[in-house]
Amino acid sequence: MTQTVQCISPIDGSVYLERTALTTEAAVEAADRARKAQPDWAARPLAERIALVRAAVAEVGKTTHRMATELAHQMGRPVRYGGEFGGFEERALHMADIAEAALAPQVIEDSGAFLRKIEREPHGVVLVVAPWNYPYMTAINTVAPALIAGNTVLLKHAGQTLQVGERLAEAFHAAGVPEDVFQNVVLGHDTTSALISGRHVDFVNFTGSVGGGQAMERAAAGTFIPVSTELGGKDPAYVRADADLDAAVEGLIDGAMFNSGQCCCGIERIYVQDGLFNAFLEKAVELVNSYKLGNPLDPETTIGPMAHVRFARVARDQIEDAIAKGATYHIDRFPDDDGGAYLTPQILTGVNHDMDVMREETFGPVVGIMPVHDDEEAIALMNDSRFGLTAAIWTRDVDAADRIGRRLQTGTVFMNRCDYLDPALCWTGCKDTGRGAGLSVLGFQALTRPKSYHLKKE
Repeated sequence: MTQTVQCISPIDGSVYLERTALTTEAAVEAADRARKAQPDWAARPLAERIALVRAAVAEVGKTTHRMATELAHQMGRPVRYGGEFGGFEERALHMADIAEAALAPQVIEDSGAFLRKIEREPHGVVLVVAPWNYPYMTAINTVAPALIAGNTVLLKHAGQTLQVGERLAEAFHAAGVPEDVFQNVVLGHDTTSALISGRHVDFVNFTGSVGGGQAMERAAAGTFIPVSTELGGKDPAYVRADADLDAAVEGLIDGAMFNSGQCCCGIERIYVQDGLFNAFLEKAVELVNSYKLGNPLDPETTIGPMAHVRFARVARDQIEDAIAKGATYHIDRFPDDDGGAYLTPQILTGVNHDMDVMREETFGPVVGIMPVHDDEEAIALMNDSRFGLTAAIWTRDVDAADRIGRRLQTGTVFMNRCDYLDPALCWTGCKDTGRGAGLSVLGFQALTRPKSYHLKKE
């Protein structure tokens, strides 16, 4: 049976594009081509692979004029923000810059008697399952280092951003990366699972929901194929008594609301020292009320629709549940809130950890704000979550941030910033956020396996 995948545009609910998914047989054939192409790709000099990835990044840079518009149609981000090329380029080029050192052999001994060393060997065929919310940047996190390390890549992009996978394939092929080395594939869930369970790939990188990550791990059960996951988040922030209040409001509300709150590391919970609470809330409400909700193709729009009506429904349900349990909402309904994908950004107070809005991932422009007395209470609340991707501390005291950060159950600790991915640092998480190591030197280690050499010369 032929399966099609549709991208429904959040702008107006129309079908933006539609593609036919590969049958399981065709997907296996694509994986087989990737496997056959991998040895020759890995045999190319590292410098050549790096140069080709750099050239592919430059190809994407030639088409940024269309990127923002296409993303607006696919997932609703306003065109005023200009696409994703800045972060895309930063991440890919950093990995290219560090590749030679990161992949260099670790020589233990090179004497007249022995050569002992540890080298990094590519896994083989890497399956990248990418999400729609930052479709260029999340994909390149793995695609660039995987190719540089000598793997071949199958990219399965989210149905909401099908066009992004096609654009990336166009760019990499135009740059000279062979078609079988980097393939964009449209797959259904069952076919994706079949590729993994049948050992047609050698490594899986998945970014998405907790349920999706569990499905990947189930498919890989017993195969010993490594599965790297970056899943849900409920990222907290703590505003200490010594924080720069204006900077904290600006940074954290942007971290909660940008991209309509559809950020893996977006701020979903804010804990404010009680002496600053009222002032923080007042400034936060004023800032959110300055937003313009509307068509993302309109350059005046500052917050667009959520990517799909069903995502907005989750956020609305959490808001309604919190209010029914005693929370207070602070943002009146915006004129363009249509009850569907266009959702009024919301600030809630009077919230507690018995409410889903403070426990379950919202992935929308909604944030709960609670007062806390001190560091101890903040730490306890920040850790009271089944997720652990990032956490932000707003303070002028670096030692305090370091001390608090060591006690937080999270993948990244921020001070006086949030919602940013530094490609020189490992992107990772804990608990239900999953287990993986993206970017940085550790990203190359994740995409390769160690191979030891103990060579006796005499």
